[in-house]
Amino acid sequence: MEKINSHFLKSVRRFLNPWLCGAIMAGVTALHAADQPVISAPRSTSGDTIVEPNWAQRLSITVGPTSADLIGTSDRVLQAAVDYVARLGGGTVRVLPGTYRLRNAVYLQSKVRVVGSGADTVLIKEPSVTTKLADDSDWYDQEITLEDASSFAIGDGVCLRAKNPDGGGSTVVKRTLVAQQENRFKLDRPLRENFWKRSNATVSTLFPILSGENISDVVIENLTLDGDKTHNDNLDGNYAGCIFLQDCNRITIRGVHARNYNGDGISWQVCHDVLVENCIAENHTGLGLHPGSGSQRPIIRNCRVEGNDIGLFFCWGVKFGLAEKNKLVGNRVGVSIGHRDTDNLVTNNDILQSRHVGVLFRDERDKSFAGHRNRIENNRIIDSGSTNGVAIDVQGATESVTLSGNEIVETRQGADRIAVRLGAETKAIEVRTNQITGFATAVKQVPRAAKQ
Repeated sequence: MEKINSHFLKSVRRFLNPWLCGAIMAGVTALHAADQPVISAPRSTSGDTIVEPNWAQRLSITVGPTSADLIGTSDRVLQAAVDYVARLGGGTVRVLPGTYRLRNAVYLQSKVRVVGSGADTVLIKEPSVTTKLADDSDWYDQEITLEDASSFAIGDGVCLRAKNPDGGGSTVVKRTLVAQQENRFKLDRPLRENFWKRSNATVSTLFPILSGENISDVVIENLTLDGDKTHNDNLDGNYAGCIFLQDCNRITIRGVHARNYNGDGISWQVCHDVLVENCIAENHTGLGLHPGSGSQRPIIRNCRVEGNDIGLFFCWGVKFGLAEKNKLVGNRVGVSIGHRDTDNLVTNNDILQSRHVGVLFRDERDKSFAGHRNRIENNRIIDSGSTNGVAIDVQGATESVTLSGNEIVETRQGADRIAVRLGAETKAIEVRTNQITGFATAVKQVPRAAKQ
């Protein structure tokens, strides 16, 4: 079989990740099988999003405090750069060394690469403020009235929250303020939810630092993102984080230091083929890394995840993921797997000094909701929990899990700790070739409750 044209492959890989490249190569192989011609001199053709010449130079724009294409240190100048590059079909936004203070998220766009200078490029979320709504807003409204508007300005990113008057749950909406008359603000989009005074409706300047919705083929590299949790209210990872992504495809996050968010570090919801590598996620009140509901094929590699509530949290229905060669240190829970998270591999990680448990398979409602067919292999799980700690805790009706080749160590003495605990309803949990030392109990199967 003839070799695939190298220029073609280089062009594909410039923005796309290995999964899509694999699919493209498979397609090209099929063409070869049908004796289709080899692409030896690719051209840029209208509507062809796959074949592209390997251009020697591509669009790149710089942002910085001085001596840049766009000069400034606010979210507005960063957003202007992203939008400019996106309008011209994609390219790179280079964020030069400096401290950038944000009053709104930077909304990413497809085929845009945002790259900084590591520790020298710092994006900080400004302190949050909160006030109550002074008037009701219905789901069809596109404006809100604030009790105290003194700390709010046009362009601010805001989060509206209220208690649902029927079910009692929370209603959460994120918007941007785009016009003002005294204490009334117009929003960039309609509310599509009711925010009433009797539901304790509030508005806060809360938002992700970097955000993306319904985008694809994006790269985020070498940035330091600081959520300043001391001066910001909490907003959980279903809505925000240092990076928050919703309904995205083929995202690469590399060399990012996400720290101090009052919520999650990096969260992606219903996002497929996300690669997070060589990143740091530390000191978040929520989850360090949060592959969220329905996300398929995430890869998390060579990251340090430290001092969070949960280090790595597989949310609902996360499947065919890989977490390898990461260091998870001092989180309350090192790795958490649960609701229909199936067919994932967690391998060659250091899971150290977890304050409650090293690896947790959550106790879901019943067998149909549990996380089946996951593999925990060749990890080092050391000093998990307090005096009655558990290194690996498989709860609920979890089935067909493999725990093999792990080094499970307890260096602290004089306590009743368990290396592997299997819940009473678990089935087909394979525990083999693990090196277990220092525990009062190596493997404990919780007995089934006696029938009444």
